[in-house]
Amino acid sequence: MIGSDSRRVGGKAQILVAIALVLLAVLVTPGVAEGPARRVVAKAAPTYPELAHKMHLSGKVKLDLMVATNGAVTSVKFVGGNPVFEKSAVEAAKQWRFEPAQKETQEHIALEFSEQ
Repeated sequence: MIGSDSRRVGGKAQILVAIALVLLAVLVTPGVAEGPARRVVAKAAPTYPELAHKMHLSGKVKLDLMVATNGAVTSVKFVGGNPVFEKSAVEAAKQWRFEPAQKETQEHIALEFSEQ
């Protein structure tokens, strides 16, 4: 009898762990969309940095933008990616323009860098 009780407790613990892992995956997994919620009306392309060219680098840079009601980007925060691309990505994102809105919004964008 003692063995069957421990198997029952072990089974319940495994179920609880599985449920916790599923909930964690749902809560932590980022959304599918990487683009902004507001429509972009003008984009500036980032320049490919000389150091990246010398090193034959490519990759994505993720940025968080604060966008004013008139659609102008008021601030840019580097969120992820290769730091070699950071300055170029931030400078380009500051020049983006979005459609006007009733309130300031935070937008999430990803810029792709590849050697050409």
